[in-house]
Amino acid sequence: MAAVEGIGVVRGAVRESGREPAGRRPSRRRTRRGAAAALAAGALILAAGCSSQEGAESSAGQGASSPAASGSRPASSPPASPSPSPSPSGPPAKGSVKVVSTLARGLDSPWGLAELPDGDLLVGSRDKGTITRIDGRTGKKTLLGTVPGVAAGGEGGLLGLAVSPDYGTDHLVYAYFTTASDNRIARMLYDEKGTNPGQLLGAPDTILRGIPKGAVHNGGRIAFGPDRALYAGTGETGDEGLAQDEDSLAGKILRMTPDGEPLHGNPRADSVVYSPGHRNVQGLAWDGRKRLWASEFGQDTWDELNLIVPGGNYGWPEAEGKAGKAGFLDPVAQWKTSEASPSGIAYVRGSVWMAGLRGERLWRIPLSGTDQEPLAAPQAFLKGTYGRLRTVLAAGGDRLWLVTSETDGRGTPKPGDDRILVAEVR
Repeated sequence: MAAVEGIGVVRGAVRESGREPAGRRPSRRRTRRGAAAALAAGALILAAGCSSQEGAESSAGQGASSPAASGSRPASSPPASPSPSPSPSGPPAKGSVKVVSTLARGLDSPWGLAELPDGDLLVGSRDKGTITRIDGRTGKKTLLGTVPGVAAGGEGGLLGLAVSPDYGTDHLVYAYFTTASDNRIARMLYDEKGTNPGQLLGAPDTILRGIPKGAVHNGGRIAFGPDRALYAGTGETGDEGLAQDEDSLAGKILRMTPDGEPLHGNPRADSVVYSPGHRNVQGLAWDGRKRLWASEFGQDTWDELNLIVPGGNYGWPEAEGKAGKAGFLDPVAQWKTSEASPSGIAYVRGSVWMAGLRGERLWRIPLSGTDQEPLAAPQAFLKGTYGRLRTVLAAGGDRLWLVTSETDGRGTPKPGDDRILVAEVR
């Protein structure tokens, strides 16, 4: 998967500069055994995946298309989904994007984004380790606090955020972050009635620790699925062998209870691992059929969008892009690394929308709703208009929130960066 901005790398090595912080290694709360090896044919559950490097980015306007890579995948059908079922005909082959407003400006290294039940947003700063509430109408910012133990550096820091599916009663916010010794997932109580900005988060309760960390490829995206399970995308930390190591949580998609325990339906009853063979998962989203999709950084040739099934092996480091190798699943779509370096994804109006870092564009991948092939070739929008795009989140109806990523040390920030944009999509 592609070489990174000015840093020469060998296969699987560093893409982003950054020093790995030293420190004590906390004891594990529990032992997790690794990844499931082969995909059971005809598996009927959903899942997720991830892809390549982040480097200097360039992009060109809308209408560009990318080759789609097909791979035979079993259909997946998990429990309830908040999204409506797509029409039999699927979305139109060609879409459109219009940025209608800027909700917030002046954000520092934004990464994770989550919506509260009232429509306000929580955004995390990767490098500062802070979580800020953004008023969904006015853009007003309220600092909730700093997550203790975050050790930022390279591609590590405060990464993904998620809001509990029972937030109305438990007020819990989940975060994936890098410490001095590992990557971990913790939850914190958000005191919405508190009167001291900056001191509104309770102490982190770690639900899963021991995810390997590195200067690069820490994964970090988390999300609750339609089955109310918590999913997490991890990276192989630059040690590519970990992606196929069944005893490692690196280079995997994980599925767990809100308490961090393995769930029925995982390939192994004693493991949170849902799928192995990933290089660096950066985006997770479910479509109208409750199938899990994942974006993933490639290395030198292809970035990927994968349809995830439990136990499916996505090939890294033996396969990159559509390789057609026995025992591995090919991506549904693939891009040259210069065109994508994909990060967050969202599902809106029958299409997967994928943010591009190095590619500095927003990709639309229309789904047919009846099989695992895109309805039409992926289409690119906003090429180079707003710079690097880190996170995309469904905002209801035909709208998306887009988070730029110009202040992460790899972009060229302009006055007002970074931003949360509001876009209308079709």
